Amino acid sequence: MPSQRLRVRILQEQDASELRREGMRSVEERSERGARERRERTKMQRRLITQQALDMILSEVDPIDSDGEELHLQLSSDSDSELSSDEEPAPQPKKRARFGTEETETAKDGTVWHEEQLGKPLDFTPIEAYAADGEPTAKAKSNIASRLQSFLCFITPEMLRTIQRWTTQHATQTEHSDWFMDLAELMAFIAIVILRGLTKRPSLRDCWSAHLGNPHIIGIMSRNRFQNIMQHLRFDDKFTREDRAKTDTFAAMSDVWGSFVTNCSTLYNPGRHITVGEQLFPSKTRCCFLQYIATKPDKFGIKFWVACDLKSKYICNVLPCLGKNSSRSSGESETVVMRLMKPFLDKGRNVTTDNIFTSLPLAQRLLERKTTILGAVNKNRREIPQSTKRMDRKEFTTELFSTAGATITVYAPKRKKAVYVLSSMHSLVQTEDTTKRKPNTVTLYNTTKRGVDEMEQMLREYSVRSGTRRWPVAVFYNMIDMAALNAHVLYQACTGKQERRVKFLVELARELAHCHVAAKKEQREEMLRKQPSTPGTRALCQVRVQQAVVGSVEAGA
Repeated sequence: MPSQRLRVRILQEQDASELRREGMRSVEERSERGARERRERTKMQRRLITQQALDMILSEVDPIDSDGEELHLQLSSDSDSELSSDEEPAPQPKKRARFGTEETETAKDGTVWHEEQLGKPLDFTPIEAYAADGEPTAKAKSNIASRLQSFLCFITPEMLRTIQRWTTQHATQTEHSDWFMDLAELMAFIAIVILRGLTKRPSLRDCWSAHLGNPHIIGIMSRNRFQNIMQHLRFDDKFTREDRAKTDTFAAMSDVWGSFVTNCSTLYNPGRHITVGEQLFPSKTRCCFLQYIATKPDKFGIKFWVACDLKSKYICNVLPCLGKNSSRSSGESETVVMRLMKPFLDKGRNVTTDNIFTSLPLAQRLLERKTTILGAVNKNRREIPQSTKRMDRKEFTTELFSTAGATITVYAPKRKKAVYVLSSMHSLVQTEDTTKRKPNTVTLYNTTKRGVDEMEQMLREYSVRSGTRRWPVAVFYNMIDMAALNAHVLYQACTGKQERRVKFLVELARELAHCHVAAKKEQREEMLRKQPSTPGTRALCQVRVQQAVVGSVEAGA
């Protein structure tokens, strides 16, 4: 009996829950029906208002001035908004107006955009594209026949003499008045810096260790001498630095760095596509422009804006990012791109940027200098059409908008997600015949955007960076990395020899240290010649032993 009463109670509760669900469904159906009726009444009222306005306009049009085409007006409406039947519908802002088959929209900054059809040629004519591939300039071709010559095109003897001068100045004033370092020894010092980047020893002491040491490094210079040069390494006059730093945050490195950047931009003609992006050189030195970027492998470092050739990864131009400045204009991103591209404008090249830089004003400035842009753009910029921000897009759909000399492609790789690509080089945008139906603007952007990222990965692979407390030394390390990468590109292009980068760096270090090692050998031989002889055969044995030591050191180098 109790079990029977329990079953009856359960059945009663199920019937009650079904009744409640049916009641809720009926309430929802009535509310949806009421909402549809209100929307229909609102649309009918708007049609009446629009028809009255249209009749008024047509009544004022002179048949002589008419072009004979039909005039269509389309009002944007929010389908989610609900108005009661007793309320007067609020006037909606006219965001779009359709004239014939062309739909226009005005952005927040006043830019008028035209919605276009995919696969249909646009009204503007693109500039003539730069057709040549990247190649060294005539100056580089005439001066480069070896690895050392290629490297010295970027770190020139004049730059080395500047470093030698200020390093010697600091050493003579802080250590000893007769401290001296010639150019050959400075080049040998740089050779050890490069070799340390290849060996990846955990500490400086291990490079000269009896068990872990590198014989190439041991044969070039002693550890104490290397540390002594590193201690005094300077790149400017420390007595005038304070005055220069008032107007130049980069004063401790400006002269040497400026010469290096000039050499990079004058020794190579990049191809059609140049990529602009950011590079973070890992460092934790104390300086006012040290940055933290969570998305980078090494979170802390000194940031540089870089322009590199897409195909060869040659570094064409580079600027240090010196942090916030109260005198900086609001269009800093445009200024950075224009400065990086300045030596390469007016040739029909294209620059690919990410959403940090891309904007319609930048595209217009570049078009004035016969240069196009292709880049991802932030959807929240004022020049972007507001209708593109809706989230109800279907997967693999594309919308295209155009304005004077530029297009915006809005592609949805997923539901409720869109990619915005601004281009001033495409006069025809069409989708590929695949499942994803990706437009050619997005495909080309994905191909050309990787230039700086791949260049940064190449620098990181054999980077000479090491722990330091002085930011000019960190910048010097980055300059050596960039110079070695560019020297490898020029050496292969000028000589026609294809060589692995690691082998190029080993041979470059050997050529850099050759003069210093030869001078040390000659000095030892001179010392042996001047050594007074001793009776018997002991002196001869000593000479042979010392000559054998010299020979083993040279073999290790």
